[in-house]
Amino acid sequence: MTSTPLADLFIDGRWRAGGDGRRFRVVNPADGSTIAEFAAATEDDCRAAVEAAERAFPAWSRTSPRERSELLYRAFEILRAEREHFAELMVRENGKAWADAMAEAAYATEFFRWFAEEAVRVPGDYRLSPNGDKRIVVTREPVGVALLITPWNFPAAMATRKLGPALAAGCTTILKPARETPLTAAYVVDVLRRAGAPAGVVNLVTPVPTGPLVAGMIAHPAVRKLSFTGSTEVGRELLRACADTIVSTSMELGGNAPVIVLPGADLDRTVSGSLLAKMRNGGSACTAANRFYVHSSLHDAFVERMREELERIRTGPGLDRQNDLGALVSTGERDKVAELVSTAVGEGARIVTGGTGSPQGAFYAPTLLDGVSHGDTITRQEIFGPVTAVVSYDDVDDAVRMANDTEFGLVAYVFGPDEDAMRAALRMESGMVAVNRGVLSDPAAPFGGAKQSGIGREGSSEGILEYLEEKYIALDA
Repeated sequence: MTSTPLADLFIDGRWRAGGDGRRFRVVNPADGSTIAEFAAATEDDCRAAVEAAERAFPAWSRTSPRERSELLYRAFEILRAEREHFAELMVRENGKAWADAMAEAAYATEFFRWFAEEAVRVPGDYRLSPNGDKRIVVTREPVGVALLITPWNFPAAMATRKLGPALAAGCTTILKPARETPLTAAYVVDVLRRAGAPAGVVNLVTPVPTGPLVAGMIAHPAVRKLSFTGSTEVGRELLRACADTIVSTSMELGGNAPVIVLPGADLDRTVSGSLLAKMRNGGSACTAANRFYVHSSLHDAFVERMREELERIRTGPGLDRQNDLGALVSTGERDKVAELVSTAVGEGARIVTGGTGSPQGAFYAPTLLDGVSHGDTITRQEIFGPVTAVVSYDDVDDAVRMANDTEFGLVAYVFGPDEDAMRAALRMESGMVAVNRGVLSDPAAPFGGAKQSGIGREGSSEGILEYLEEKYIALDA
């Protein structure tokens, strides 16, 4: 690594160790080596971060939109200039392939540029009331101190996707990254420090134990916003915690993304798009394709083509830039994927290729399962790994019904003739649908789910509104 990674808490403009001196290991999942010993935050540290954000809020919320915009744009320029260092941190602590890390670095960087532009475009309203007795003025103001909780699978993009709109809106922040990947978060925070973020505007804590200390921050009267990306199970607990003090929430939760391959789909486009939908980030993505419903007329050809493509994928440490697939974030995650595959085989699925984990490192081979039935365990759980599960179907209505047969509704994919695919897309019970393409995430697009996959939207012009509250002022006409 080009420099020693930052591994301390960041509170009130200063890097510091945790109050009791404890640290936890940050491990490279490719080889099990220790990258750094990161500071563990105590209850007092978490309270200090909230109080620092509370003190900084009045001044930061009154800064001009242009000033906040220029701060974010400076951070964007730093990240763009240091893209390879950014990617290397992700590879080392997350295990992902170099190409995936470079793509995430570019994607994450764009959120700072996007919200630098959105900071100066917050909408308001001014109009005469219908009965003519008053003027209706509507303005938007920052909601307050925002607690931002990010997952390990996209440690850079999830941080910038939350920090960007929060800072653009005029909120002060406490970032709580996943314990597996705190180094990337610390780097992003330091970039904001270098870009000129005032003391207390951005804070970073890694509480141990996590649950009780996060709950304590949520209960603090200064915290008025929680943005969380993670599992639906944890999201439910956080929503309950937010109820006591009526904290505004944005939740990007679990997924179980279906892929419908319609009769008449172009096989080349379908296979290339399916590989992107499944294998981006090694399948460790809430948007990753989880269940493939393939029409019987294309089933055999699809399975064969996917087998050929998956067997071409080179697996190994992400710092070897020739590798296409890196490690999962931990051996525990690797073992969860292996258990899902074993269960699927026990329920009647057939391994077409792959199905093996590595004895050393958290690697799992690209895997293709055929003969899966809708309702099998692997169609009901988020795989979060490089496993493709194929279900054959005959009737499109059945495919749509099976695709929607889940409590989740984050993203769906449809491949087929354009008009047929669009009709099917409109029937999907999900917040996002990709038609004849394998990637849909974009800072300019509203990202979020339906059903138990989340509340609110990130990115786009909607993203900044999550950190603002409307205020109505009545004036005599």
